[in-house]
Formats: sequence, C-alpha cells, structure tokens
Amino acid sequence: MTATGSTGLSGFEPPGPDIPVYVISVAAELTGMHPQTLRTYDRLGLVRPGRTGGGGRRYSLHDIEQLRQVARLTAEGLGLEGVRRVLDLENRVTMLRSQIVELQAELDVARGAALSLPPNLPVPVSTTSQLVVWRRR
Repeated sequence: MTATGSTGLSGFEPPGPDIPVYVISVAAELTGMHPQTLRTYDRLGLVRPGRTGGGGRRYSLHDIEQLRQVARLTAEGLGLEGVRRVLDLENRVTMLRSQIVELQAELDVARGAALSLPPNLPVPVSTTSQLVVWRRR
C-alpha cells in the first residue's frame, strides 16, 4: 500500500497466506521438491492443498511453509509418521494458544466488569453448588 492508502497503480494485492493460488509446479519450485513428492504428501495428509473444480491442486503460502517444514524435518532424519505427529502437535499448540488469548480477553472483560461494581455490593454466589450433611446414627 502507498501512503495514500491505495494498493498501487496496478491494484494488485498479494493473496493472504491461506488462499490457495499456486499450481503444483510453482509449489514444487518454491519448496525445492518434485511435484510427485507433493502429490505423495497430499495423499498422506501431510499437506491439504485446495482443489479447483477440475480437481487440480492449488497451494497456499501456508501450504508452502508446511511443505518446507516437512522437508526440514525429513532432512533431520524424522520419518513421515514422525513428521505427521510433529505437525499435528504444532497445530494443536497453535489452537491452544488461540484459546488462551480468547480466554484471557474474556477474563479481562470479567475483571473490568467486577471492578466497576459498587464496593459494598455483595458478590453473587453460584446456585449450582450443593451441600451434603452427614449424620451419625
């Protein structure tokens, strides 16, 4: 973008990281892999490229980065099943971090609401708790 807020003379904006736009030959070139390797990784579920109406694969920047990570992990000696587990765990960590951010935001809102209560107002008690009394016979 220029200082005036436009996207330039051509009006072109690069695609977002999750937009599948790269054909398999371009993805192979960007990752340094053979197209058949990309097809194999797709079949194994290590990467999930988008599909055209005719069934052709289209890779996003995110897919390209994931393929590069697969290449790094296999070059370090990890087998494909190990790579799958690493990718699954990293995806899970990303999801959990996102949940933490959401929960922190909710907590901040709740704390802000609690601070705005008058100081002498009693705090409501949960009605879902139960009390059990045991008696000796």
